[in-house]
Amino acid sequence: MHEVDHTAQPTADPLAIRLEQLILGAERRYTPFQAARSAGVSMELASRFWRAMGFADIGQAKALTEADVLALRRLAGLVEAGLLSEPMAVQVARSTGQTTARLAEWQIDSFLEGLTEPPEPGMTRTEVTYPLVELLLPELEEFLVYVWRRQLAAATGRVVQAADDEEMVDRRLAVGFADLVGFTRLTRRLEEEELGELVEAFETTAADLVAAHGGRLIKTLGDEVLYCADEPGTAAEIALRLIETMEADASMPELRVGIAFGTVTTRMGDVFGTTVNLASRLTSIAPKDAVLVDGALAEELSRTGDAPISEKEAEAQGPEDRPYRFALQPMWQRPVRGLGVVEPWLLTRRASKIPG
Repeated sequence: MHEVDHTAQPTADPLAIRLEQLILGAERRYTPFQAARSAGVSMELASRFWRAMGFADIGQAKALTEADVLALRRLAGLVEAGLLSEPMAVQVARSTGQTTARLAEWQIDSFLEGLTEPPEPGMTRTEVTYPLVELLLPELEEFLVYVWRRQLAAATGRVVQAADDEEMVDRRLAVGFADLVGFTRLTRRLEEEELGELVEAFETTAADLVAAHGGRLIKTLGDEVLYCADEPGTAAEIALRLIETMEADASMPELRVGIAFGTVTTRMGDVFGTTVNLASRLTSIAPKDAVLVDGALAEELSRTGDAPISEKEAEAQGPEDRPYRFALQPMWQRPVRGLGVVEPWLLTRRASKIPG
């Protein structure tokens, strides 16, 4: 989970205030109490919304704007209209705050920081920042709304296609973990900048492959990515593509992947449950540059014709049958902490050449 800095207080720096006014489009006018009263909500509820969005308590400093009042009014209005319960409105505030906080931090650290290098000797970065933000702000805002609408449309489509109401929350998904091998040793050997570049390259590669082949990236954890897919074949293809792509890059360490298939609980864009835990455990015991899957996913790949459960079954395949994409090899049974005894299957690609 992304941690928001709750220690930040309203600044009195003149340039920072100018930038704040530019970005928010309004001047500071209200204390928290005044903003709550103007929005027609209790101070207690306003504080809950404010904290849920990831912002620090500011006492009674006059630091809030008309936009803050409008945001409080909108959230409270959704509750009053019965469209959202109060706990759900707080969840909306929290999920939005956490997601956008991470986005804003990335944009400042990785994007604006590089662009605001003074172009001429004698110029300060602060002298460059204001006009740059002024130019970028409307474009970034429009792009953010576009991507959000696209993601919302995709997520809504998945929900309405669910078989029943229960499946909207507790769904059967293939969940995959991909983990860089020996990452702890790398942190001691590489310089910070080199390590950051490696992690960024890994996350970028993983995100591109997951999206391109029909999966959904749930989150990145530096040396590990978590993704899911509706179809086991999709999750398997992504896993093998990740291994193959990383193997082809001599600068990247080995990778191991674990995939499990089963019921998954989704909350605030994350996934939880035994299936997720099993995928994580499979990753931890997978050999280098290999993919381990659980029995449920192996069965699904066999049921859908993506892989034979045995080589005998593969040999019996007729010329009119669709060729198998994957091969499955049963591995040793072993106890897995918290999940009992499991029998992993080693997943490999049957075709000698990656399909285009």
